[in-house]
Amino acid sequence: MNDQSNQYQQLIAKCWADEEFKQRLLDNPAETLKAEGMALPEGVRVQVVENSAQDLTLVIPARPTELSDEELGGVDAGYTAPGLSFMCVTL
Repeated sequence: MNDQSNQYQQLIAKCWADEEFKQRLLDNPAETLKAEGMALPEGVRVQVVENSAQDLTLVIPARPTELSDEELGGVDAGYTAPGLSFMCVTL
C-alpha cells in the first residue's frame, strides 16, 4: 500500500474515532489536512463531504493525461498503471 492510501485510511479512522476532528475536517479541510502533515499543492481546493445512509457521494477523478485510451479501457478490467490508484472503502 502506498503512503497516500495509508494516510487516507488513517484520516478516515481518525474521523470515525474523533467527532471533533471530523467536524474540523468538514469545516476547514485544507487547514486540517496541513495540520495532519498532508502536503497540498499550491492552488488546490479541498472539499470534504460525509456519506450517510441516505446520501452517497460519487467522485469522478480527472482523466489522467499520461494514459492512452487503450490503457484507460483496461482500468475497468483491473488494470493498474503507475501513479493511478483507486480506493474503495467497504463497510
